Amino acid sequence: MSPNPWLAAVKRILALSQTGLAFQPGDYDRERYEEIRRICLDLLADMSHAPVEQIIELLPHEVGYVTPKVDIRAVIFRGTDEILMVREKMDHDRWTLPGGWADVGYTPLEVAVKETFEETGLNVEAVRLLAVFDKRKHDHPEEPWYVYKFFILCRVTGGEILAHTTETSGIGWVKFEELPALDLSVNRVTYSQLSRLLPFAADATLPVLCD
Repeated sequence: MSPNPWLAAVKRILALSQTGLAFQPGDYDRERYEEIRRICLDLLADMSHAPVEQIIELLPHEVGYVTPKVDIRAVIFRGTDEILMVREKMDHDRWTLPGGWADVGYTPLEVAVKETFEETGLNVEAVRLLAVFDKRKHDHPEEPWYVYKFFILCRVTGGEILAHTTETSGIGWVKFEELPALDLSVNRVTYSQLSRLLPFAADATLPVLCD
């Protein structure tokens, strides 16, 4: 998927306007930053053919200096040829790795453990960080926010796989050879990312991947 350079530019300008507002500008500069923000919202609405109100609702509700959001995914292998995947209800039951947005008050490793239990029923121990990817550099659909993706190796310690959870409609071990045929939730994980993570199943000591 080719990135839209205009969308990227609008998102960058929107972030700059919010950052400008974070540093308590004078009245004149505040008006200009707010006007720039309104223009950016209008442009995003026009690009997506959606009402401005909907765009505002989709954007992160935050103030202050704009920083990337953090998405954390648990990577759980069984042997050297299977990986645990879940079907995401919010994305038409497409497959992805367990995980979600980082929660305030939890470390990245704790988020991986918590999300895995909530989405699969399995208790896991977080082992190590495998990769940090800049979502913009991978084949994900465009979205309003900037995202870093953390992939964390975990090891099953107990529990049992559930048939479904409040967030997932299915959970299962998938053979590496079956991954290309899966209908992936590409907003959450791509096949190219999975391909880069699979070697860790055979050698967990490989160096961390980072964009």
